[in-house]
Amino acid sequence: GLKIGIPKEYFITDGLDSEVSASVNNAIQRIEQLGAERVEISLPHTEYAVAVYYVIAPSEASSNLARYDGIKYGYRSGNREDLIDTYMHTRNEGFGDEVKRRIMLGTYVLSTGYYDAYYKKAQQMRRLIKDDFDAAFRNIDCLLTPTTPTTAFKIGEKTDNPLEMYLSDVYTVTANLAGIPAMSIPVGLDSDNLPVGLQLLSAPFREGKLFQIGDFIERNFKSNG
Repeated sequence: GLKIGIPKEYFITDGLDSEVSASVNNAIQRIEQLGAERVEISLPHTEYAVAVYYVIAPSEASSNLARYDGIKYGYRSGNREDLIDTYMHTRNEGFGDEVKRRIMLGTYVLSTGYYDAYYKKAQQMRRLIKDDFDAAFRNIDCLLTPTTPTTAFKIGEKTDNPLEMYLSDVYTVTANLAGIPAMSIPVGLDSDNLPVGLQLLSAPFREGKLFQIGDFIERNFKSNG
């Protein structure tokens, strides 16, 4: 008797791998056979999620990681000439490339002259994304989507193309932006024997329902091979 929402925007993404799509759609059919009701829904602001997330998340990283200056928290570089030298070497040695990239991006979008153009607009769009989910959960018990557009890529494979790597988050960042619980469950293997993930999302403070549905799916998938 569960109502499972299937957001159409999550299944028409350009980068969605055909094997991932097939595994998730097969899972949806099996869940229907077990008695759930499939409800087609729309989350119209999904296309902006990655852009919004990668404005807001780096801004938060920039603000939060400012404390790691080698004086009060964490790692400190060796003997240096003065305070500025200590700051610079500590942060250069203590942060990896991705952390530095996010700090720089976040500092930029929070700076005078760019705050309204980027951070403020991203927060406004975040509100619209949350409203999409709030409206959907009035009529369904949970949402079901792929977890990622592809299965796992090799370590370091996309290091030189961070934008492509960020696009792998297209299905998962919406939970962070909307402030809702989500979980991923393996539902199959691709031709390289890598697991395909199915993502479940529920309304705020409905984690109990999410765990019940996730457990139900896992038990029935195991019993059916």
